Amino acid sequence: MASELVMSPQLEQIHGEIRDNFRALSNGFQKLDKIKDSSRQSKQLEELTTKMRECKRLIKELDREIKDEEPRNPPDLNKQLNDEKQSMIKELNSYVALRKTYLNSLGNKKLELFDMGAGVSGEPTAEDNVQMASAMSNQELVNAGMKTMDETDQAIERTKKVVEQTIEVGTQTATTLKGQTDQMGRIVNELDTIQFSIKKASQLVKEIGRQIATDKCIMLFLFLIVVGVIAIIVVKIVNPSNKDIRDIPGLAPPAPSRKLLYLRTADYLE
Repeated sequence: MASELVMSPQLEQIHGEIRDNFRALSNGFQKLDKIKDSSRQSKQLEELTTKMRECKRLIKELDREIKDEEPRNPPDLNKQLNDEKQSMIKELNSYVALRKTYLNSLGNKKLELFDMGAGVSGEPTAEDNVQMASAMSNQELVNAGMKTMDETDQAIERTKKVVEQTIEVGTQTATTLKGQTDQMGRIVNELDTIQFSIKKASQLVKEIGRQIATDKCIMLFLFLIVVGVIAIIVVKIVNPSNKDIRDIPGLAPPAPSRKLLYLRTADYLE
């Protein structure tokens, strides 16, 4: 098909380089089957990965050249060029899939460096998506679109669940914080009440202390009075002739005084 195409010198050069890389890839994979040593197989896969990267770069460059020349080319030629480009993309993807098979058999994850659309792991670029889409049929495009929509719906549903859970957690947290705030308010009020009660109790204790001190003074004074009266009575009884101690009010006069009065009365009657 390539010999039937009429290409510009630039397109023909890029096309030839791509075909040369494809031949090198084909020979490289054939040689890989004959290699038994795993380290040599890994090295060979690295070299083939470099070739596939170069093919990917050249196919992108070919696509840009085709788009640049599209206004100047007839529709049939543009269709042939696009078909050739899609054929190259499919061929490159086949080599990518073959490389992935060898990687799985080797179990060597170090070589997962090449990214080529659906043929390898990783996110495809926008240009790769355009190339892949142009290689699909209408039904495949519809199926891919439906699959993407389903994945988007599932992602939206997961996001909704996360949002609902976040709102629920936020509501529970707000309720808990409100309850704790109310509890702290009650504790502060109780502390104020306790402080007021302690203050009143302190004042009452002081009043009681002052009253007890006053009562003690009064009782001491009364005790001193009683002791003084008792002392006077005792002294008066023990030493009634003591002139320094006057008669206590209420006590009877001494007996000699009454006898003297009786004698004076008798003398007067005589």
